[in-house]
Amino acid sequence: MSLKEIIIKNNFKFQKRFGQNFISDKNLLSAIVEKSDLKETDTVIEIGVGGATLTRAIAEKVKKVYGYEIDKNLVGVISESLAGVENAEVIFKDFMKEKISDIEKMVGGNFSVVANLPYYITTPIIMKLIEESTLCEKIVVMVQEEVALRLCAKENTPDYGSITASIDAVANSKIIMRVSRDMFYPKPNVDSAVVRIDIDKNKYQIDDINAYRKAVKLAFSSRRKTLANNLINGLKITRVQAEDALTKAGIDVACRGETLSTQSFIDLTSALKEMNLI
Repeated sequence: MSLKEIIIKNNFKFQKRFGQNFISDKNLLSAIVEKSDLKETDTVIEIGVGGATLTRAIAEKVKKVYGYEIDKNLVGVISESLAGVENAEVIFKDFMKEKISDIEKMVGGNFSVVANLPYYITTPIIMKLIEESTLCEKIVVMVQEEVALRLCAKENTPDYGSITASIDAVANSKIIMRVSRDMFYPKPNVDSAVVRIDIDKNKYQIDDINAYRKAVKLAFSSRRKTLANNLINGLKITRVQAEDALTKAGIDVACRGETLSTQSFIDLTSALKEMNLI
C-alpha cells in the first residue's frame, strides 16, 4: 500500500502548524540513507517521523532507529508504514521539550540524526543538537533550500550568518543533495536540500565555546551595523573598548560581522575575554 493510500485509509488530516510534507519516493529515500553513510551498527534518531517512510528506509540499514513525532494523529499511519519493522521505536513527544541528557541516556551511546525536518523548527533543532549533545556524531537533514545555503555558507556571502559560524566552529557542513518540491506529499511551495553536518569538536581551539557563541550572536544582532557598534550595544561598552578589542584580534574596526571567518570570531572572543568584556 502506498503512503498516500495509508494516509487516506487512516483519514489523516495534514496540519499546517507542524509543517508536514512527507516523502514517498523510494529512490529518494534510498539516496538520503546512502549519502548519510550509515553503518549496520549505528543508532539513528529521526525527528519528525511523519509518514515513517524515511524511518523504514533508515531501519533497513542500521541497528536501531528512535523516531520523535509530535502529532499523535499519525499513530495509525506510522503503525501501518512500519509494519514488520522490529528495530524502529517511535516516541510521540516534542523533541524540543526533551532533555538531550535523557535522550542520550536512552540511546546509550553515540548516534546520528537523520531527518526530514519541519521547516519552521529547523534552526532550533540543529542548534539544540550542536550546543547540548556530547554523543551526536552526525546530522543529516532535509531542509528548505535557502536554509541549506545558510547552514553551509562562507563568510562574506549574503547567506552567511550566526548559525553558519556556530556550526562551523564544531562541525563540517555541506549540501549533499537537492530535492525538488515535487517529491513531497503534499507539495510544499519551495525546493529542498539535504545537508550533512559532521561533528568535529576539535576542529578549532576554542577555550570558551559559550563566549564564542555570544560573540557570534552579537556580531549578527544587527546586520546593518558595524561589528564595533553591535559590540558596543550588546556588551554595554565604550567605542574605545570595542575598537581596542577588534584591533587586538587583528580585525578591521570598520568591518561588519558577516566578513569574519570562524577563526576571526575565535580571535575576537579571546580578545574580549582578555579585556574582561565578555
